[in-house]
Amino acid sequence: MRETPEELTELQALLDASLARSTTHLRSIIDADRTLTAGQLTAVLTGMRVLALSTVTAHGEPRISAVDGHFLHGRWYFGTARNAAKARHLAARPGASVAHLNGEELGVFTHGTVEEMNPETGEPDAEWPELLAYFKDLYGEDAFDWDNEVVFYRLRPHWMTVYAPDLTKLTTP
Repeated sequence: MRETPEELTELQALLDASLARSTTHLRSIIDADRTLTAGQLTAVLTGMRVLALSTVTAHGEPRISAVDGHFLHGRWYFGTARNAAKARHLAARPGASVAHLNGEELGVFTHGTVEEMNPETGEPDAEWPELLAYFKDLYGEDAFDWDNEVVFYRLRPHWMTVYAPDLTKLTTP
């Protein structure tokens, strides 16, 4: 867990507001007994988690693909090859949705806007040195040409909800 108390407070406010403005149908599925607090969520979402990432093509067609997701500081971070179709989609249309599913035990659904952490031209995000150290530690120093081959994103969420019917069944990787 890398979240500060302020980040946990911000995440909890997002989770509460997102559920409050959800449809009655969703609230009939996800209620106080079938969700997680920000603290519980950050304790469960450690290490790499597979995300289903949804982007949109230039023709307005949805596309879904899988990416390695990392939940750090109360937000999702993920990367892809700079020449991947999803990288082109996100550069032109930064709105994205991600879902992390672990069977019927856990569902984390997030909508937001991506921010490029290590642009090919221009200055990297202020968080990039910390994230780069984390990724190199996880994947290996020589796993990629970190400056040219891969692009990493932060998904700044405007809506996030969590389905977890039984906290006792959740395990960390």
